Amino acid sequence: MQHNKSLYPPLLVRIGSVWFRHMRVYSKNLISNGLPPFLEPLIFLAGIGLGLGLDLGSIYGIPYPLFLAGGLFMTASMFTAAFECSFGTFIRLEFDKVYDGMLAAPVSANNVLIGEILWAGSKGFFFTFCVLIVMSGALLLLSVENMFSSLFIVFIPLLGFINGVMFGAFSLLITSFVKNINHFNFYFTGFLSPMFFFSGVVFPVHNLPPVLKELAEIFPLTHTVRISRVLCLHGLRGKYPGMDAAYLLRPELLLDALYLIVFVVVISYLAITRLKKRLID
Repeated sequence: MQHNKSLYPPLLVRIGSVWFRHMRVYSKNLISNGLPPFLEPLIFLAGIGLGLGLDLGSIYGIPYPLFLAGGLFMTASMFTAAFECSFGTFIRLEFDKVYDGMLAAPVSANNVLIGEILWAGSKGFFFTFCVLIVMSGALLLLSVENMFSSLFIVFIPLLGFINGVMFGAFSLLITSFVKNINHFNFYFTGFLSPMFFFSGVVFPVHNLPPVLKELAEIFPLTHTVRISRVLCLHGLRGKYPGMDAAYLLRPELLLDALYLIVFVVVISYLAITRLKKRLID
């Protein structure tokens, strides 16, 4: 349905209405929706951090549980954003027909899809913030230095938002190709899960064979994990004299930031372009 654009509400109101709709629906079942992705990184920290931490001791002079925690924030953001813009978007598109009602209002397809991406980023921000607080307490229980000793830690939720936007946009692009909801299993099992293990979350990327090391640099998660770990650990250098300062103060971090910007812009454009045709049809 075509609308007279002069009658449209302001752009931010249109996009915000999509975001607000998703927030209202999500908050109705906040505990059941939010608890699993909130607890998963904590369980992983306890299981892997305690188990491997006893054998590994430290990496780059950093206690292993602290090293692991620095990457788990981004995985929490990644999975919740990916799920929202894959299964969530597909259900709204094919089963609930939510977008039909939205497009009948003075809201364009572009507004709807930008709202989807921003909602995924907001979930990334929320889960990163919650996991940050709880994980900091968990590390204290493990007698590991509190990450709040680093002032840069306040930027972690913002990075979680960017990570959520990135994986929200990428998941929308995947959704634009999917015709059967079961096909998302290939996305989660064949792409997101391997990326979880080969993006420097569990062990350093430089430990990988050369081919996998180059592949890891293509993964978007590698770049947010690297920045996240710097934000978590930079303020702790004085507390761990053996910490490898070169690992934290790498010039490649600027390339990581550039990668994120280019990835978000390009993938968002492709996702919106492809899904817009599907929404209108």
